[in-house]
Amino acid sequence: MVKFAHIFIGGLMLELIPWLMLTTAVIFLGLIVYLNGTLYKPLLSFMDQRDRSILAGQNESENLTSSSEELLKQADELLNSAKQEALTIRQSAIDSAKSHAEELIGSKEAELEKAYNEFLQKLEVEKDEVKSNLQSQLPLIKESIKAKFAQL
Repeated sequence: MVKFAHIFIGGLMLELIPWLMLTTAVIFLGLIVYLNGTLYKPLLSFMDQRDRSILAGQNESENLTSSSEELLKQADELLNSAKQEALTIRQSAIDSAKSHAEELIGSKEAELEKAYNEFLQKLEVEKDEVKSNLQSQLPLIKESIKAKFAQL
């Protein structure tokens, strides 16, 4: 026969049934084992996996940030180098253009000097021709002047 225990709490009588308490404890423990296998372990596994994924994402983000900073630094160095090279090329082009212009100016000056000297020589030749023409016609001019004075 099963014994029942009676407990009085605050004027109420509670009846304790041991096999019912044992069945409730077994069901409770079975429920804990079932929930542990189907709910808690997968949930904890998912949370651990999520934490690892977040940590991996943070590490990758830090690597990308440091990598992007390094690439940015390299890009700045390349840009500065390209600017310096462009300035060098520009200055070289300016110097080359100046020297070429000076050569052209020098050749034009020499050409103009030569043309001027040729002009002076032609002028001298024409002057001599005019002078010899005048000297050859000087006796005629003298007679023509005497005839005009005589008519006056």
